[in-house]
Amino acid sequence: MLSGDSADELRRVARSAARWLALMESGAASAHDLAGLQRWRERSASHEYAWQKAQALRTRFEGLPTELAMASLDRPDPSRRRLLKGVLGLAAIAPAAWLATRTLPLDAWRADLSTATGERRRITLADGSQLDLNTASAVNLDEGRRRLALVRGEIALRLAGGAPFSVDTLYGEARLAGGELCVRQDDAACEFSVFAGVAEIRPSASGVLVLGAGQRVRLDRAGVEPVHTFDIRQPGWCQGVITANDRPLGAFLRELERYRPGILRWSPALESLRVTGSFRLDDTDRILALLAASLPLDVRSRTRYWVTLVPRGATA
Repeated sequence: MLSGDSADELRRVARSAARWLALMESGAASAHDLAGLQRWRERSASHEYAWQKAQALRTRFEGLPTELAMASLDRPDPSRRRLLKGVLGLAAIAPAAWLATRTLPLDAWRADLSTATGERRRITLADGSQLDLNTASAVNLDEGRRRLALVRGEIALRLAGGAPFSVDTLYGEARLAGGELCVRQDDAACEFSVFAGVAEIRPSASGVLVLGAGQRVRLDRAGVEPVHTFDIRQPGWCQGVITANDRPLGAFLRELERYRPGILRWSPALESLRVTGSFRLDDTDRILALLAASLPLDVRSRTRYWVTLVPRGATA
């Protein structure tokens, strides 16, 4: 049997092999990408084996459904032999365009640091500061210039001190001399939340906002929304928790969906149900089970990666 660390490492190699294959087949690979693949393959024997196995088994497994490929990619078997034959083989057959956009888009794949759907990652910077990446997130990091660019997703930055640090987004820049800042960005907007210290927010359009602890602001194409306050004591994704306080179920599920690879669907009749509680993100299946135990709904699973919520007692 593999240890937990060994299984995690093999899972990372499997995902990397599948993403490299997706990039190579996307038609968007550059000479820089080709050189990057070669360096990755040369880094270790397991990388080269994963790449060769992914290529060799792709054609053989072309007929399998995509959700099975993703299930194997994200939940590898603990046996090394079955892992390499199953995970790498099945991961390789996922259609390249789907894999590249659902698991990690190409711009994020090229980024310095990234996480897959359902993955969170913490990095300690050279000065002792901590950078957390939430699910499906990517950044380009320049520690020398004390600057990072958020490509997509969500980050939290806790500064240990030193010179100011800048965070660039599509909609504006944050400059922080100390404290803690969380930044979330998607295709439509970005949101800056200050947990400690003071941050200067410079929207792309013009002007400067100064936010203190417990304040957040959202920027979008239309401009700057009003500054809001929030409870800095409430646990969040950095602590591995998703919290709801009388929140509509539809909004809660849209947030939970960010942490689950595969498909999560629900009946429109469930949208207005209310949810209150704190839930551990490490086990989203358990979150769905807890919702079913406390709300009038049933969880129907076609596979681990294809789940539908329906009103309790609803016919198929």
